Amino acid sequence: MAALTRLEDLRALYGEVRERSRRKVLPAIDPHSRTFISFSPLVMLSSMGADGRADVTPRGDAPGFVVVEDPSTLLLPDRPGNNRLDTLTNLIGNPAVGLLFLIPGVDETLRVNGRAEIHDDADLLARFIVNGKAPTTVLRIAVEEVYLHCAKAFMRSGAWNPESFLPRDRLPSMGEMMRDQLGMASAETQAEMLERYRATLY
Repeated sequence: MAALTRLEDLRALYGEVRERSRRKVLPAIDPHSRTFISFSPLVMLSSMGADGRADVTPRGDAPGFVVVEDPSTLLLPDRPGNNRLDTLTNLIGNPAVGLLFLIPGVDETLRVNGRAEIHDDADLLARFIVNGKAPTTVLRIAVEEVYLHCAKAFMRSGAWNPESFLPRDRLPSMGEMMRDQLGMASAETQAEMLERYRATLY
């Protein structure tokens, strides 16, 4: 089974891009995009290191936690995590990022592509204090492309339909999964994990 490796072969299968889809890509944040970002509590952030390895990570907070500083600039605070620093390490070698903004209950998403810098300026961090705690760093993202993404993926998946939500107890807890994956002697319960998370959200 041969992989498809030529653009002309792909286009033969899929056809040409629609004119509206081609034209919808904007070079900066417009008023509709700004509104969308202001309502979004969750963004998927993709990056790629100098070694070519790709990564995507969720970033979430209160709606509007990603600030539109101006039509060409976004500010994204980095809250406490696992300290792997996958994204930040990637950005040291390759500043390219892709962001997918989501709003619960809204099937459309907003895509933003650009280049990110890591900042730890005290005055910038102070703008993002929550519960008395500032983020360790803030990403300053120079916007290059902005466009709305259609609803088909969310319509097909039913992701926002409560009837499709999986009861959490249908899956092992994260502690149980990590115990099995890492050969640990015991597992942190779901309740213990959530309590630990709540204590270190900011």
